[in-house]
Amino acid sequence: MSVGRPGIARSPSVAPPNGDGVADALGKGVPARLTPVTWLRAFGEVVRSGLTIEETRLEPLLALRTAAGMAIVIGLALWLVSPAYAASAALGAYSAGGATFQRTWRPRKVIALGAGAGLALSTFVGYLAAGRLVTFLPLLAVWAFAAGMAWAVGSTAGIVAATTVGSMLVTVTLPTSVGGALEHAGVIALGGVTQAALILLFPIRRWGAHRDALADALAAVADYARRLRHDPTAPFDPEPLMTARDAAAVTPSQARTRPPALHGPRGLAERIRPVVAALADPDVGAPAEGPGRDRARELLDAAADVLDAVARSIRRGTPAEVLPGSTDVLCADEEHEVLEGPARQAAERLVELLGEALEIAGSGCEPGRTPTLPGPASAEFLMRPTMFRLVPVVVRAVQREFRRDSPVFRHAVRLAAVATLGYLIAARLHLGHGYWAPIASVMVMRPDFHRTYARAVGRLAGTLAGVALATGMVRALSPDARVSGALAVGSAALSYTLNRTGYAYSQCFTAAYVVFLLGMGGQAWEQTVPERVVLTLLGGALAMLAYVVFPAWETPRLPGRLADWLAANGRYATAVLRNYAEPTREHHADMRRALLASREARAAWQEAYDRARQEPVRPRGLTSREAQEAQEALKGFGRAAMLMESHVPGADSRVVPEAERFADALETDTAKAAAAVREHRNPDWGRVEEALHTWENAAGDRSPVVRREAELQSRALEDLATAVSHTPLERDVGSVREEQRVRAAAAAEGDGSGAAHRSG
Repeated sequence: MSVGRPGIARSPSVAPPNGDGVADALGKGVPARLTPVTWLRAFGEVVRSGLTIEETRLEPLLALRTAAGMAIVIGLALWLVSPAYAASAALGAYSAGGATFQRTWRPRKVIALGAGAGLALSTFVGYLAAGRLVTFLPLLAVWAFAAGMAWAVGSTAGIVAATTVGSMLVTVTLPTSVGGALEHAGVIALGGVTQAALILLFPIRRWGAHRDALADALAAVADYARRLRHDPTAPFDPEPLMTARDAAAVTPSQARTRPPALHGPRGLAERIRPVVAALADPDVGAPAEGPGRDRARELLDAAADVLDAVARSIRRGTPAEVLPGSTDVLCADEEHEVLEGPARQAAERLVELLGEALEIAGSGCEPGRTPTLPGPASAEFLMRPTMFRLVPVVVRAVQREFRRDSPVFRHAVRLAAVATLGYLIAARLHLGHGYWAPIASVMVMRPDFHRTYARAVGRLAGTLAGVALATGMVRALSPDARVSGALAVGSAALSYTLNRTGYAYSQCFTAAYVVFLLGMGGQAWEQTVPERVVLTLLGGALAMLAYVVFPAWETPRLPGRLADWLAANGRYATAVLRNYAEPTREHHADMRRALLASREARAAWQEAYDRARQEPVRPRGLTSREAQEAQEALKGFGRAAMLMESHVPGADSRVVPEAERFADALETDTAKAAAAVREHRNPDWGRVEEALHTWENAAGDRSPVVRREAELQSRALEDLATAVSHTPLERDVGSVREEQRVRAAAAAEGDGSGAAHRSG
């Protein structure tokens, strides 16, 4: 049976070359991705981003459980002590509960306990120095700097650390005794303990985030297989596989309770991805036309159906059903099989892997049982260090980022400066709750430009809406302390529910929560609402100004990120080739490590590239054309290495001696080319070309498929050299041309607005 459209033309795997000469440089269109962005346009993008509603799955049950933890501690404090203690309890419970919504693979109860302990410690330490500015300001600066450096560990650590700075700033409202400060710190810690206890007693969708990560990886490979049916060189984003691998790392306690279905399918997705790519590629797989292409499309469609079934099974924890038509396609008929050579080998390997997938999908499981992975029970785990063993890891991460050009270090410096400056300015304004200004700054600041500005806009918009909503309710209801506490809990629940839909929308109910919380303590809305609006505006403005004064732009770092990606891709391709020259277990392990490093380098480039597109900075080192074409070339180079990986021989297979010589040349040239890209010099592939020429002329070549894949790698490297190789005149003309395009577009927008105004 024929599936899909016949006669699909092969699309190029990399962008076309730039051409030669100044005339070509002047005449070519410039991709819109890295063109210089004016501050006005950048701010417009920031406003849109800050107010955008993100489509995501809500988790109301998690929000309800976290809000219940707040209700418990607030109710007990109101009943047994006083509204002031209830406010402290609410601070700990709210912040600890919010920490559990961050993207982390550690148990939520551990995050809640850690956040509660950090808040309690910052509260008590802050009180000890809160009597005089000469002691409190240095402590605040050091604490804020440490919170900023916590981003070296990850975003969750950075966000939780920022909340401890806010807790320290609230310290000025504490009683004037050490005993009282200890009591408030204990009540704050109790909020974290309460949240952890509720997580332990009332688990909701246990291992849910890990299931989703693994299911997303399998679904991504299924989508890739479907796209390959119509585009044999379709790109694949490895981010879902990277996320699944990160989720697969477990602590010793997690390893004892993790469901078996979460242990093996990730490796299956990793092995299927290069096989489906090799099957679809016309150069090394199925022919571009005819019955062989139709058979390949059928197999790819069946692979997508099976992988989707496995993904649903893992996401829901129940056996899944696969359509009979898909399983029939996988039944190979050797007598009538139309695929030949490498394409047939890829098809047989795909059928074998999909057979394992069918077992995981629950074809042999009893109803209601979680599918288990076939294989040895003693398979190794990816281990994650415990909280205590994490200390040396944190120290090493901070040491790596402790340099002037590090975005994390610059973020820490900005955080320390803005926290202290905001506190001083707010104190001079003689407004109550002056700590709101530095808290607003600390909570919106991020290590990059776009997120800092977008969160500042979102916080201001959310605060205005939230205080307006809360003020209307207070005026209409005139609530007492208990009703105010109930309204605060309800607002917190809505804030948790909308936590991932956009910062402005969750911040709206956070602002309402604060108004109700202060009303519970006996403060009238006429005192708190105007102050909160003014101080939030001040804090957001300080955060935005700090990035202008001491920025950490990604645009100048793009050549270095590109060089890192090139070097990592070179090591990966070299490791694959050495598996052909000497197929050993050690070389296979080296290939796996090189693949992971290549993905990390690609992710770092993509993150820097996406940030650079949003920065109001002139491109330096790489023009937009160069960055776009170099990215496409390196994707093609990595894809060629992946195709070669799909045919890696077993330990008992014959060796390919030509692969060793090509690997040596590739290793040398990519390392030197990476240094050339960093220094804005032209890369040279002389050794690669010579080794490939020798391979082509070798007598009795027993590996034509491997050689064709090596030719794809060489072609991609040539495209990379074309993308980044320009004379100084061409480079200057390209930059000028980009600026002229931006100015012309801005002028056209201005003329259009003026014409519309005049016609109106």
